[in-house]
Order: sequence, then structure tokens, then C-alpha cells
Amino acid sequence: MTQLVDDRLDPKLLRLIGVVLLGGIMGILDSTMVTVAAETLGREFHTSLSSISWSSTAYLLALTVTIPVTGWAVGRFGVRRLWLFGLSVFLVGSLASAVAWNVPSLTGFRVVQGLGAGIVDPLVLVILARAAGPSRAGRVMGMMGVVLSLGPVLGPVLGGVVLDAVSWRWMFFINLPIGIVALALAIRVIPADPPTESRSASPLDAMGLVLMAPGLAATVFGLTRAGEQARFDTLPVLVPLVLGVVFLAGYVAHALRVRRVAPLIDVRLFASRAFAASVLVQGLVGVATYAGLFALPLYYQMVHDHGARAAGLLVAPLGLGSALAMPLTGRLSDRLGARNLVRGGALLAGLAAFALTRINGDVGEVWSGLAGFAVGLGLGAVGAPTMGALYRTLPPEKVPQGSSVLYNLNQFGGALGVAVVALVLATAGVGRTGVGESAGGFHNAYWFMVGVALVILVATPLLPGRPQPVSSGGGRASLRTEGVHADG
Repeated sequence: MTQLVDDRLDPKLLRLIGVVLLGGIMGILDSTMVTVAAETLGREFHTSLSSISWSSTAYLLALTVTIPVTGWAVGRFGVRRLWLFGLSVFLVGSLASAVAWNVPSLTGFRVVQGLGAGIVDPLVLVILARAAGPSRAGRVMGMMGVVLSLGPVLGPVLGGVVLDAVSWRWMFFINLPIGIVALALAIRVIPADPPTESRSASPLDAMGLVLMAPGLAATVFGLTRAGEQARFDTLPVLVPLVLGVVFLAGYVAHALRVRRVAPLIDVRLFASRAFAASVLVQGLVGVATYAGLFALPLYYQMVHDHGARAAGLLVAPLGLGSALAMPLTGRLSDRLGARNLVRGGALLAGLAAFALTRINGDVGEVWSGLAGFAVGLGLGAVGAPTMGALYRTLPPEKVPQGSSVLYNLNQFGGALGVAVVALVLATAGVGRTGVGESAGGFHNAYWFMVGVALVILVATPLLPGRPQPVSSGGGRASLRTEGVHADG
């Protein structure tokens, strides 16, 4: 009887995973760590918080517009060279940010950081997906999910520790030793690119880039402003959102027509039910995760009168739950498929979010912490199997494009989750009465998370089914996913 999946991860693959995650974690931590330094930076540069916020916004926008180009550049320059280049750019941006002398210089250097992160972050998915292969995609994506889960939670905590101990500049200096080690190990561990890979890419889809880059940037910027203002009906929010939708619609029309060059993102991928469902569910995981990461710290600060650092530590169970669930459910998905695991995870996350709607200011933090931990467990049980399903059904040549779509939708989901929760809390009047106010306004935010979990449940039957072993000519087992044809 043929074994479905080899349970062992060989030492060479484990080394590769460790090196890639070491390089990838810097950008994930930096995207959230700097947010806690806004007040410190405002005092340092004698400017307003709104001016300082541009350093984080610029980083996010640079990352967003770089991701689709990275998918094309993989075929043109190869994974290894692109990874080393992206890490080097990120380190240069980190060093420059650490010595910034005013807000414009910091914002400009953060753009350089964002460009490096926009190369490195999707390459994490590409490298791991290629190394794992279809049979081990779930467990490897589960290991990566630990970093994705803990990064947004640990970033603000580490940022607070750095600010208390040393200068704000060390939030950027700290990347240098980590990055240099990651760079040196990558040179040794990441395999060389095939000789023909650099000739496999078509010319850059320049028109697609002209349409997609501003479309992605405008959409993320509009959602970010909506989160900051807790409103969708203002011109600073509506104008970029409308422009983003127009540019992205133009890109879709262009991608369906273009023949002479390959589009940056092949929108025909969405004709595959498995692909469309996987990226939709993963985007919804981003919505729910960032909704919780935004609402829970405010709950602890406004209802229980905790400081920012304590609130950050109290929200850590959400990330911890997800980090624990992802490796286990990712491994199981290689045998059982995604559907039942995602269904169970969405149900758990929805029930835990419902429990949060029953908690008020008279209930101790232990219960809200347990509920947050259960939300994380549920979302982790959704995330890793979904990513594994995506890479099991995606043709190998489409892995870079699929990774770009997956990462961008996660960015969209995070921005949308924060924006919606901010709007819900503002509509409920949260913040008008200050610390010690009723928890009732936060219940609406948790109901939103319940709704997201229900949408995931509805989408679950569209995910690929149980992987099936298929004997190959060499006697080894490959995988076929139940209900998914070769064309997607």
C-alpha cells in the first residue's frame, strides 16, 4: 500500500525553512513594530503624529506595489539572486532609517525598506512552496504560519521594549545583525537557480504595471485612511478607493486582452474554483485576524484601563493560538485535505468571537484572553490548510503569481479588517467617554468577526478535497487533489 505523504522533513529542507523564515521575519516585525514609536518620533522630530504616520504608510505602499513585480522577476532573475537582492535592499533601508535626520528622510528610507520587503515577503512563499512540493505543502506552510501569526503580535511588544531600553533608532539597527546572518546563510543554503530560469520570463508587462501598481497602492491607502478616520464617506477615503477600483478594473481588462507579453497576474487563475476559494478564505483570515488585533488592545485599554504595553501582552494569546494551530493543522491537511479542518477552524473562531460578545467590563481578563486564544486557534486551523491547498493545486509555473495574489489579498484583508472595526467602534461611540467605558461598543466589532467566520464556513465546500495518492512511473507517490482537474 502506497503511503500518501512522507512524514519526514529532511535536514536540508529544515535548514532551508529556518534560513528563509529568518530573512522573512524582519519585514513582518518591522511593519508593526514602528507603529508604537509614533509618539516618540513626533517628539524627536518636533512634528505631528499624522506626519509621522506617513513613514508607516509609505512602507506599506512600497511593499504593496513591489509584490506583483516580484512574481515576474522570479522568472527573469531567479529566486536565489532575487532573494539576496531583496534582503540587501531591506538592510540598506534599515540602516538608512536608523540614521534618518527628519521626517522626509525617514519616510524616504522606509520606502526603500518597503521595496526590499516587497521582494522578500512573497519569495518566502515561493521558496517554501517549491521546496516542499505538493505532498508537504500543508506542513511547510504551517511552519511559515507561525511567523505570520506571531509577527503582528510581537512587533508592537518588541517595539515597546526597545523604546524603553534604548533609542528608537535601534528598531532599525536591530535588523542589521539579523539580516547579515540571514544573508550569509542564504548564500550557503538557498540552491542555485537553474541555468535556463533567467531566460524563462517574458518581457515585463509595462502597461499592466502602470495599471496595477497605482490600483493596489490607492486601494490599500484608502482602506488605511478609512481605518485612521473611522469613516468611509470622506474624500480622503473615497477618492483613493474609487481610483484604486478603476485602475484594478482596467488591469483586469488589460490582462484578459494582452497576448504579446504575459500579464503580471494572470486573472484567469480565478477561473479555478480551488484557487479562487483558497485566496478568498486566506483574505478573510487576514480580515478576522487584524480585526481582532485592532479591537482587543483597545478593549483592554478603554474598558480595563491598561497601558499600551499591557494591552499588547494581553492580546498575545490570539497570535499564540494561531501559531500553535498552524503547524499541526498544516501537517494534517497533507493527509486529510483542507475542507474539514477549515470548517472546524472557522466554527471554533466564530464561537470564540461570539463568546467575546458576551464579555463585559465586569469579567476578568482571563476569560477574554482565553476567548482570544480560541479565536487564534480557529484562524490558524483555517490559514495553514488553506495555503497548503492553494499550493497543492497551483501549477508550478504559476507559484510566483499565486504567491503575489495571496500576499496582496492578505494586505487587503488586514487593512479592511482594521477599517471596518474602526468604523464599527466609532459608530458605537467608543472613545467618547474615555477609559472605563462600557464594553458594549466592542461587542459590535466581535459580531463582525463572527460574520467573517460564517462567510469562511460558507466558502469551505469550494476548497479542494482530500489529496489522493497517484502512482508515478518511478514508483514514488505523487498527489492529486480530489475534485480538482489538471487545469485548476
